[in-house]
Amino acid sequence: MIEQLISPTVPQLQPTDTGDKAIDVMEESNMEQLPLVEDEKYIALVRESDLMDWDAPGNELKTSEFLSYRPAVLAASHPYEAMRLAHQQNLNVIPVVDNEGNYLGAITRNELLNYITERSGIDNPGGIIVLEIEPRNYSLYEIARVCESEEVLLISTQLYSNKVTGMLEVTLKTNRTNLGGVVSSLERYNFKVKEVYGDNGQDEGMIDRFNLLMNYLNM
Repeated sequence: MIEQLISPTVPQLQPTDTGDKAIDVMEESNMEQLPLVEDEKYIALVRESDLMDWDAPGNELKTSEFLSYRPAVLAASHPYEAMRLAHQQNLNVIPVVDNEGNYLGAITRNELLNYITERSGIDNPGGIIVLEIEPRNYSLYEIARVCESEEVLLISTQLYSNKVTGMLEVTLKTNRTNLGGVVSSLERYNFKVKEVYGDNGQDEGMIDRFNLLMNYLNM
């Protein structure tokens, strides 16, 4: 699956490339990180910030001291692993390797965003409900049961652990925008409804902006 997301537009750097050439390639490709590959082996991920701080940009990259940085995901991994790595290390480019360390290509942040949008149901019509729940009381089965009793289907769900409050924030993407009935039912079953984006006073523009926000928060 993850190999299907590999972008054909990510250039490769060679150990014999100079720092100046690497900066030029990054500017031309509009990328802040590029993989360095030698004989099909993934060597390192070169960052623009490292190049800008290098005091010998006219030298070949193989003489630099910043080639120990080599984040990557295995080809057998799920795309969510690439998303986790991109988020944790603030990557715009995620190299993909096989079990032997051979470089197979790279995934861009944009490809990952497209993957989220296409498979999470974010771009489907429908409203959004955000619940605030104590972790010990979380039950997706119970939430789905209440929603389905109001003929509302859950297209996707997302969990966010609020480190300040210790509460789970559960975002429900539904197949309907008229959410008054299901909100009442959730509250009747003692679910705390924190936010609602649908026909109950929120416009479609707000829903669109919230969808975009959720895209980026999950990176």
